[in-house]
Amino acid sequence: MLEKVFRLKENGTNARTEIIAGITTFMTMAYILAVNPSVLADAGMDQGAVFTATALAALIGTLLMAFCANYPFALAPGMGLNAYFAYTVVLGMGYRWEVALTAVFIEGIIFIVLSLTNVREAIFNAIPQNLKAAVSVGIGLFIAFIGLQNAKIVIGGSTLLQLFSVEGYNEVNGVEASFQDAGITVLLAVIGILITGFLVIKNVKGNILWGILITWILGIICQFTGLYVPNPELGFYGLLPDFSSGLSIPSLSPIFAKLEFSGIFSLEFLVVIFAFLFVDMFDTIGTLIGVSSKANMLDENGRLTNIRGALLADAIATTAGAVLGTSTTTTFVESASGVSEGGRTGLTAVTTAVLFGLALFLSPIFLAIPSFATAPALVVVGFYMLTNVVNIDFNDVSEALPCYICIGAMPFFYSISEGISMGVISYVVLNVMTGKAKEKKISLLMYVLAVLFVLKYLFL
Repeated sequence: MLEKVFRLKENGTNARTEIIAGITTFMTMAYILAVNPSVLADAGMDQGAVFTATALAALIGTLLMAFCANYPFALAPGMGLNAYFAYTVVLGMGYRWEVALTAVFIEGIIFIVLSLTNVREAIFNAIPQNLKAAVSVGIGLFIAFIGLQNAKIVIGGSTLLQLFSVEGYNEVNGVEASFQDAGITVLLAVIGILITGFLVIKNVKGNILWGILITWILGIICQFTGLYVPNPELGFYGLLPDFSSGLSIPSLSPIFAKLEFSGIFSLEFLVVIFAFLFVDMFDTIGTLIGVSSKANMLDENGRLTNIRGALLADAIATTAGAVLGTSTTTTFVESASGVSEGGRTGLTAVTTAVLFGLALFLSPIFLAIPSFATAPALVVVGFYMLTNVVNIDFNDVSEALPCYICIGAMPFFYSISEGISMGVISYVVLNVMTGKAKEKKISLLMYVLAVLFVLKYLFL
């Protein structure tokens, strides 16, 4: 049956290899079960419910990838997209999280339509390749910045931002912090970054997940020895899992199907939808092409033969995820770890999906993981995204300068959409002013996008 469904021999693999690859993929991306609830909780969402939504979205999306495309890629709520959801759309723009979920839902519907037509190729080809790479780099810096903030390594101060001082006065959430609450967690987060970096360099399987677990265990040791003292007033809680309710799955009811369509008919909201769509589309396509090329899965023309099925799986998963109550579900670049273990078919994806399903019953463990333990994951994932900077052509300043503006705008303005907007505007304006627009063959769609973004700044 496995041979008939997944064509194992045709793809040069076997069931044992596929299952091991699926386990490896899960190990490398299971951190999302700890990080995503923590990020979306900052938007006011119920952390336990988000955990359940995250696991279910990953389960559904990865199964869709297996049966729609027969590819060894796993899906889950994406890093960067969840940060945009929580910190830009909800906390920055002031939208309720219910409205933000609606934006994700609409984006998913649009993506389904685009995945069933050739429109996605037109949009993909309209955006310059250098600018696509810049979006990934900017998101990487943005994610790393958020990780440093969540760990309290970077805090507000007299210079707008400053490094946490272990010996000096520090204020967290308007309350004076001490070494036994904030101070020790800052040190643990720094140690966690170094440990995770060591594991990455040594190419240890599941390095990000191991980094989270080791940092968390160090925190538990500090709590037992009295070095760490929980202080709920500052947002520092006990680090031990609470099994008082057994291994029950957290209820989805606080966030399930909480879509709210009021206030969506505005240019600003359209920008939000476009930002979700833009990042999701290019992140997904980039991940699919990048990972499949490493596995020699591209045809002689450099194309992924069943990319339409893969994109459709991604789009349906995003729509389903929004109904469940989580931010955009996308294909994870960590799928490369399973591919490196020999995964070539949807059986790898099915294995990963089953493990996400089993993780539902371990919610007390994942929900007890503190932000200082997940911060190293954010910083290292930011590094992975930053590596895309090598794909930017810095020899052509008319290409590189808009990319630089795009990259810098995301962390400095705390917004992915601002980076996209300024990148598109600067690219079109600078190339028109220097007479290079015809040479670059800038598409009509790029001009339309630039005009829309300018109008946004003028009237919103």
